[in-house]
Amino acid sequence: MRVAVTGRTVEQVEATAAEIAGLALPGDVSRPDDVEAWLARTEQELGPVDLLVANAGVSGPRTHTWETETERWWRTFEINVLGVHLSCRAVIPGMLERGRGRIVVTGSGAAYLPGARQTAYPASKAAVWRYGETLAGELRGRIPVFVISPGLVRTDMTQAVFGDDAPWTPPGLAPRLVRVLASGRADVLAGRYIHAEHDDVEDLIRRADEIAVADLNAIRLRR
Repeated sequence: MRVAVTGRTVEQVEATAAEIAGLALPGDVSRPDDVEAWLARTEQELGPVDLLVANAGVSGPRTHTWETETERWWRTFEINVLGVHLSCRAVIPGMLERGRGRIVVTGSGAAYLPGARQTAYPASKAAVWRYGETLAGELRGRIPVFVISPGLVRTDMTQAVFGDDAPWTPPGLAPRLVRVLASGRADVLAGRYIHAEHDDVEDLIRRADEIAVADLNAIRLRR
């Protein structure tokens, strides 16, 4: 695939794009005009979008909820949730018209794991999971939508939260998973939550009927 790389930090976007001979598109995923401009430039230079990976995210303020400025708290949702929506909204019409395409949304264990101490990031990731699952239902049979967790990959963001001695996930697992999802072999798992480290996607594909019947790989209330 030919890849367009988006993000706010120009130097990082350009460096990443240069590594893969991709297209560097600096901008802000929470701004509709930036997202629409990304799509137009991508289609002009690379062709129609076959795969969207909605991966942008921030950790949000690490202060008590009641002491956090509302604008800082809400900014987490603008990037983590609105950014996903704007990206999906931009590419879906073209995918539907062409009758092909896939969407991968980056979720997080913060959506369901206990023990969080700040509200913005976990709440935003819970919203992202539900958004992705619901969108997959809307597009069932037309455009497969997946929500994945990359695991605890060591980045500037995660290291600031967890320190140096966290049980880091190998960074190659998430792109390996995305490659399988992009291939079409896992379309039967659309709408499911797939963990790059803790799930064997090939096993999930083989067990797809069981997963559907038992409603596995989904965040649910059980009583």
